[in-house]
Amino acid sequence: MEGGVPEADMSAFRECLSLSWKNPYVLRLAFSAGIGGLLFGYDTGVISGALLYIRDDFKAVDRKTWLQEAIVSTAIAGAIIGASVGGWMNDKLGRKISILVADTLFLLGSLVMAFAPSPAVLILGRVLVGIGVGMASMASPLYISETSPTRVRGALVSLNSFLITGGQFLSYLINLAFTKAPHPWRWMLGVAAAPAVIQIIFMLTLPESPRWLYRQGKEEEAKQILRKIYDNVEDFNNEIQALKESVDAELKNTEKISMIQLLKTTSVRRGLYAGVGLAFFQQFSGINTVMYYSPSIVQLAGFASNKTALLLSLITSGLNAFGSILSIYFIDKTGRKKLALISLIGVVCTLVLLTVTFRQAEIHSPMVSFDDSMSFRNNTCPDFKTAVNNDKWDCMTCLKASSTCGFCAAPNKLQPGACVISSGSTNDMCAKDHRAWYTRGCPSNFGWIALIGLALYIMFFSPGMGTVPWVVNSEIYPLRYRGVCGGIASTTVWVSNLIVSQSFLTLTEAIGPAWTFLLFGIIAFIGVFFVIVFVPETKGVPIEEVESMLEKRFVQIKFWQKREK
Repeated sequence: MEGGVPEADMSAFRECLSLSWKNPYVLRLAFSAGIGGLLFGYDTGVISGALLYIRDDFKAVDRKTWLQEAIVSTAIAGAIIGASVGGWMNDKLGRKISILVADTLFLLGSLVMAFAPSPAVLILGRVLVGIGVGMASMASPLYISETSPTRVRGALVSLNSFLITGGQFLSYLINLAFTKAPHPWRWMLGVAAAPAVIQIIFMLTLPESPRWLYRQGKEEEAKQILRKIYDNVEDFNNEIQALKESVDAELKNTEKISMIQLLKTTSVRRGLYAGVGLAFFQQFSGINTVMYYSPSIVQLAGFASNKTALLLSLITSGLNAFGSILSIYFIDKTGRKKLALISLIGVVCTLVLLTVTFRQAEIHSPMVSFDDSMSFRNNTCPDFKTAVNNDKWDCMTCLKASSTCGFCAAPNKLQPGACVISSGSTNDMCAKDHRAWYTRGCPSNFGWIALIGLALYIMFFSPGMGTVPWVVNSEIYPLRYRGVCGGIASTTVWVSNLIVSQSFLTLTEAIGPAWTFLLFGIIAFIGVFFVIVFVPETKGVPIEEVESMLEKRFVQIKFWQKREK
């Protein structure tokens, strides 16, 4: 293994499971901090279902794509602020305080959203939640990484990723549970306050990160915590020695940390290449379009019902959580680099499948019937009435013509239907004839293939690129720079996330979902070569030794060779 650390006698996954009875204290630390990941996941998942019902309560949201994107993406804008401030807060105030502040903001934001009287107040609540999520996105994996034994560090940091996907899965269950409630989106968003309160209670009973305490000169306090983490005396002594050497080297350099200094330090600069690059490709391979807009994508695939869209989205969310469980096993068995590479190759293939599927759905969209459309009289879509060549209109043409028009499908959904104005009375008229109403997508024979493509996409993404960037960024930087560099990487995640989520619906309207998925596929394809060249393998390498590994090699392509004994 690169770094010269011998392979463990048993897989880290099995050793991680054995902690449940050998040293439950370590699991308690990891799980309590990992609730921050649950909050992260719940927020990214819940808005996708809540948005369907927010559109029903606020008609301005239903008619303005940019307002829908704003409700989703303002939380991400808040997360950018949270991640930026979080780097400084983690170094100055500690990992524990950072998590508690994040919980408080999440609690406050959830309550504001639940009682929001207007889209503007709802957006304010989204910003508060976003700041909290941004802080937690770096503080939680950092705390877990610094309170975990070296051999199971990757598996325990993967627990945070599992709780992220578990939070997303939970959000879809909550969304389904409240579909019959009055104003269901208020319940969906308000329930998020519960895990924040639980984590506050748990974290108040736990210690600060021992590595952070040691760096602050509180050596005895740090040693007491590390003795609980390491049952083996030899492992404890090795950890203390490595930590002492790292802190001593840091104290020799009392210069204030600056961006110029970061870039001049070889190991930090190369670590940033890998960590920031992974964060970029994680987001621009399109994962959060699936997480934020999963029900909308299902509707684009031809499933009109809100409840059906939520139910089918629950399947993809469940696969995402299952993939995170797989990552706990594979992250320390296969390695970070190989897992990311396999993941990206699978993502490219599935995005190509989605591109072909959605393109075929567009080509074979049902036609618009002139007589059927005119039978709705004053409710016929005005753009259809005035169009010169409306005999060539199909469902996709109708939906793209105006945001105020929709498609009332024929009883046989693939037969010609009506292009009419979207209103309560029109929807009721369509429903009385047992006809489906479409405003986001069109009836299609290819819908199930699209769902299979989404499921395969999640199954490839989740165990690899869903986890690897967080694990690598929690262990690739020297102690002195860990908070700042982690903040830079987290900020990259959220800036990239903001760009993708703010532009997704606009892109699907402008160029169609097929070419949108192809764009993500091209970026993921470039990511394959990035991982091969720039990302080192940190599996099993003590955090304090990663620095020397990065200093020795710039191009990190030597990862298929056998380990030296």
